[in-house]
Amino acid sequence: MIGNEKLDRMRTAAKEGRDPTAADETVVALVEWAKEHRAVRILEIGAGEGLTSCALLLETEAELTAIELLPDRAKKFRENVALFGLEDRVRLFEGDAGEILPILTGSYDLIFLDGPKVQYRRYFDDCKRLLKGGGALFSDDILLFGWVRGEAPKKRKMLAEHIREYLGLLESDPDFKTQIYEYGEGLAVSTKKNQ
Repeated sequence: MIGNEKLDRMRTAAKEGRDPTAADETVVALVEWAKEHRAVRILEIGAGEGLTSCALLLETEAELTAIELLPDRAKKFRENVALFGLEDRVRLFEGDAGEILPILTGSYDLIFLDGPKVQYRRYFDDCKRLLKGGGALFSDDILLFGWVRGEAPKKRKMLAEHIREYLGLLESDPDFKTQIYEYGEGLAVSTKKNQ
C-alpha cells in the first residue's frame, strides 16, 4: 500500500465502495515518479474523493491542482485533504475538465488523467500544452477490462473505441514516449520530450 496507515485504511474502504480509488500499483507508480523527479506542480483530472491526491501530497512537497465534476466527490475531496492538513497546497476546480483545462496556465511536472474515459481525446491537447518537457502524463484505466485490446461488450464498444483512438494519439505523437502497464485496468505513462 502507500505507507500511511490512515490513508491506506481509507483507500481499502474506497475499493469496497461503488466508486473505487486508483489501483495500488498505479498510486505507487505516481508517487515514485513524483518523488524521483521532484515534482513541484501536479495536475489531477478526475480527482474523485482526493485519496490519490493525498498520497501524492503526503510523499512530496508538490502543489496540486485538481479537477472534479461531481459536487459530492468534490466535497469529500475537500474533507479528505483537510483531514491530512494539506489544504494549503491544493487548488480544486469543480466542473467539467473540458471547460477548465483550456483556462489553466503554467506548466505541470506530472498530470494524472483519471476522468471520464470518453473525454480523454478531448483533454489531450490541453494536457500536452500544460505538461512541461520531461514531465509525465499518467492516463489511467487505459485497457478497460481488456476491452481495448480485445473484444468489448456491445454496450461498451464505443467507449473502447474512444480509448483506442486516445492510445493512438499518445503512441503516434512524436513529442511523447509512451509505455503501457497492466496496473489495475491499465496505465499509460507518457513522458514528454524536452523541447
